[in-house]
Amino acid sequence: MTPPEAAEEWIGLSDGPLPLDRVLAWVGRPDCGGVVLFSGTARDHSEGRPGVTVLEYEAYEEQVVPRLESLAEEARDRWPEIGRLALLHRVGRVEIGESAVVAAVSAPHREEAFAAARFCIDGLKATVPIWKRESWEGGQSWGLEAQHISEAEALDPLNEPVS
Repeated sequence: MTPPEAAEEWIGLSDGPLPLDRVLAWVGRPDCGGVVLFSGTARDHSEGRPGVTVLEYEAYEEQVVPRLESLAEEARDRWPEIGRLALLHRVGRVEIGESAVVAAVSAPHREEAFAAARFCIDGLKATVPIWKRESWEGGQSWGLEAQHISEAEALDPLNEPVS
């Protein structure tokens, strides 16, 4: 994955490791004193599932990228002072300890950088259709439990859908 040269957003899917160092270096700007990078890593358990050994993600880029772009646009509407913003997600096999998702934001001050990064990662989970399969001791599941997908502009400041 290569960061865009002239854009202020780096959005996409990758079937290989996410370039955390490159994201951190790219998202910073001289006018932004706050840089927040959230990396969601594959862990060895989930609720009721000890011994998770691997995760696999599937996504349709033509559906995911427009939703990531909408989320970035909504974040910029809420925090206009945002500098750069990166939203990257893995697809395919993700080993335990590897990064599955990255949300990174720069802003002039830490308060806006933290708030926007939190909004982006929580909003990604609520608005972007990405399927996860967990394999663990005794089974595997594609996580097909019903999940309501919201629109980015329908999220309140705490990232919950507004009724």
